[in-house]
Amino acid sequence: MTQAWWLNPCKPIDAQVVEQAEARQQQLTKPAGSLGRLESVAVQLAGLQGRVKPSLDQLWIAIFAGDHGVVAEGVSAFPQAVTGQMLLNFVNGGAAISVLARQLGASLEVVDLGTVTPSLNLPGVRHLSLGPGTANFVDGPAMTRAQGELALQAGRDSVRRALAAGAQLFIGGEMGIGNTTAASALACALLDCPVPHLAGPGTGLDAAGVSHKAQVIERALALHDARRGGALQTLFNLGGFEIAALVGAYLACAQEGVAALVDGFICSVAALVAVRLNPQCREWLLFGHRGAEPGHRHVLQALTAEPLLDLGLRLGEGSGAALAVPLLRLACDLHGQMATFAEAAVADRPA
Repeated sequence: MTQAWWLNPCKPIDAQVVEQAEARQQQLTKPAGSLGRLESVAVQLAGLQGRVKPSLDQLWIAIFAGDHGVVAEGVSAFPQAVTGQMLLNFVNGGAAISVLARQLGASLEVVDLGTVTPSLNLPGVRHLSLGPGTANFVDGPAMTRAQGELALQAGRDSVRRALAAGAQLFIGGEMGIGNTTAASALACALLDCPVPHLAGPGTGLDAAGVSHKAQVIERALALHDARRGGALQTLFNLGGFEIAALVGAYLACAQEGVAALVDGFICSVAALVAVRLNPQCREWLLFGHRGAEPGHRHVLQALTAEPLLDLGLRLGEGSGAALAVPLLRLACDLHGQMATFAEAAVADRPA
């Protein structure tokens, strides 16, 4: 059996730096707590980076892509070929996340875990070819254990490349037609939540389409219920290659010591799996936004996560997390560059 690296200890938060950063916040020229969550997130980043004045100059965005066998059940409004087509759009700079990465000065990596499009060989894309997408999980497990472990490792490898590039923040994104179905099934199994609470329109299904999608998920849950096992086996039974890669990335971020900014519904489900596998990793996760997919709020609640933005987004690709980056950067700037009462010769509050 492969060494279960995902169970390795996570890097501890620097409690002394957190204390020093909190003390600094109390000395800045403003009423205590007046910058709200911008204060707490700056202190959190200080503890994660081990620096009283954190910064987010170097960003790494990794897009993990994979196809899903369950698309054969008619659960998506878009044809499966779109996954492969979007890979080209990512590297050609035309996708939303490509625009956001340019504007943020972020490194953008695109990792193809396995699509149905034959012989894809796109310059600028890492093709790992774990299979022609996952298997249809209404008939059996979505992936083998070997495929699942390779996908987890792919996420870990991306984090290690990010660290080698000096990244101070890791953003994972996803692309895969049908992946809201996989994420919904996975979340239902992990949260023991009724399917209608989690199944949503994804890329644009109408009410009848959402109802059909829920029925497909019910079939899958019934098939796998008796042999569900723990979070890892549930991931392999119901997840996707790209979801497994995100799980591996979040765990590696916590183990290697780099903050991860979680995107929308699918990424949050991956974060839920990661936390179930290794609860310590939760401390290293920040959450970018609350998406429009109905299941997202249930997953965020389970993670006790309070996202930074709520803009009705449902694109994926890491786009919501990327949109939150300027807010985090400004939080760091305010924390690090505001004058203290003593520096500005401003009278402090009476003791």
